[in-house]
Amino acid sequence: MCGIVGLYCKSPELEPLLGERLSAMLVQMDDRGPDSAGVAVYRDPAPDGFTKLTLYSAAPSFDWLSLGVEVTSTRARHAVVLVEGDPDEAEARIRQRHPDLRVMSAGHAIEIYKEVGRPSAFAETFDLADFRGTHGLGHTRMATESRVTTEGSHPFSAGDDLCLVHNGSLSNHNRLRTHLRRKGMEFQTDNDTEVAAAYLTWRLREGASLEQALEGCLDDLDGFYTFLVGTADGFAVLRDPIACKPAVLAETDDWVAMASEYRAIAVLPGAADAQIWEPEPSVVYAWEKALV
Repeated sequence: MCGIVGLYCKSPELEPLLGERLSAMLVQMDDRGPDSAGVAVYRDPAPDGFTKLTLYSAAPSFDWLSLGVEVTSTRARHAVVLVEGDPDEAEARIRQRHPDLRVMSAGHAIEIYKEVGRPSAFAETFDLADFRGTHGLGHTRMATESRVTTEGSHPFSAGDDLCLVHNGSLSNHNRLRTHLRRKGMEFQTDNDTEVAAAYLTWRLREGASLEQALEGCLDDLDGFYTFLVGTADGFAVLRDPIACKPAVLAETDDWVAMASEYRAIAVLPGAADAQIWEPEPSVVYAWEKALV
């Protein structure tokens, strides 16, 4: 069943409240996904010449300072570090030197945290309400096609600052995974959502815009899905042509929110006055920061 939430701050005054409001939304989806939960938050961009990595250690006592890079924060078994170089170089260097660690995300602004267990416990463990940022995505998982593990939880990231959360299932993910491996994409799990994230990354690397990449999903991905995609500049929503997986969008002058059910939006201040609608099937909806 799974639950998706997303919040994009149109007003900079809301950025200090991002975590508090995203947490409230995520907890509302507790009964849609008791197996695991996770968030992607966009904040605190890395300095020029550096990449921000979110790392996960299965060992609770891992010594993050032993990495020899700047550790900007730690939460539960996750750490955010700054590594010199572009995202591909930085990620490859960490994987080569520390194969026991899992790279959850790489980019300029993205951070990803996820763990097994109920969303309410996740929000408390990671002190989600304490986060600030421009926008964030969240997911609660009810597993249907792969194991319940931290690595198999959402969000999935397969490229620079891009991540995906997904409600639904893909029927051709094994064949598409084989095709994408031939194109140079790498996979860390057997989860179908990771394949969708890799597909989007591959299309972007081939020169497609985000809207074009998402429209390509309608031809190349078989199954049922509601996608919420995060980028450094904003987020986008797509439902499959049948649109059997629920989704609600809401917008005010200050924020844009997306959720699997309206109850997750109703907790936001200003929700009563928001423009609220159900996204149409096969239509890409996107919001992003204006580039200066």
